[in-house]
Amino acid sequence: MNPTIAVIRGDGIGPEIMDATLHVLEAMGLGLNYEFVEAGLAAYEKEGELLPEKTLETIARLGVALKSPLTTPVGEGFSSINVALRRRFDLYANVRPAISFPNTKARYQGIDIITVRENTEGAYIGEGQALSADGETATLTQKITRKGSERIVRYAFELARSAARKKVTVVHKANILKTTSGLFLRVAREVAAQYPDIDFNEMIVDNTCMQLVMRPEQFDVIVTTNLFGDIISDLCAGLVGGLGLAPGANIGKDAAIFEAVHGTAPDIAGRGIANPVALLLGTTQMLGHINMEPAARRLRRAIINTMEARDHLTADLGGSGSTMEFARAIAARVND
Repeated sequence: MNPTIAVIRGDGIGPEIMDATLHVLEAMGLGLNYEFVEAGLAAYEKEGELLPEKTLETIARLGVALKSPLTTPVGEGFSSINVALRRRFDLYANVRPAISFPNTKARYQGIDIITVRENTEGAYIGEGQALSADGETATLTQKITRKGSERIVRYAFELARSAARKKVTVVHKANILKTTSGLFLRVAREVAAQYPDIDFNEMIVDNTCMQLVMRPEQFDVIVTTNLFGDIISDLCAGLVGGLGLAPGANIGKDAAIFEAVHGTAPDIAGRGIANPVALLLGTTQMLGHINMEPAARRLRRAIINTMEARDHLTADLGGSGSTMEFARAIAARVND
């Protein structure tokens, strides 16, 4: 039986890049089935909810979703729809590859870094936020658990092993945050000892950022806590040309959501000029997750070949092609 994917077309440029992505998938002839569900502004306008229960039930039933960017309106309940989805399905592992592609505006070549970010704990979650009555003091609770630390670090080492990666760098701030980041680092050392075949390195987060700019080639797999991972993964995207080339996977035990990590870009929505590569690369992650790795490799190769040929690239990549022209150029190469 062919897999069925929950598809969220998203807001802003979301529907355009999703249509482009589905066009490429159809050209691959994989026999995938889709159930379209709503979230974000599109859902709010139709159903009065940002995350309808039907959408959540569909993702839970199918176990896999492909998602375009969503808008979280200010003052509408959720601090972030993405965070709400991660909490609902316990999508504890955020996996963000940053890989160099040909004919981009990147300052580096040969980058191949995977950031594995803990997705459910830490300062980014925003637990315990409070503002004093006089408006002068704001507080936030940061919680790190042994369970959360152990499973994300183990995920990173298992990923490194399965992908034939050589090194895992654990990024922390245990020199100052001795309890929270200290616990994460201690657990990471314990897990690392169980993987003697993988080189283990530990690095303070501020030094990591400097080293990524100075010598990015020294990194292979990075694993870190939620807020640090959010920042570092965007930094890594900048090394390879920006968020237009940055996919993301959110993985849990029972569900996984794959996405482009950039925003909805309302300034160009409806103009047919958005770059679909980030969502297509998220799709390659999805194909690997559903045991279609040969198809994932085909799609990656088609994207690379199209960019090498400069065939209908969108404006952000130096071309003049439309979203669908670019997608059709990729689709023409998926079976090469």
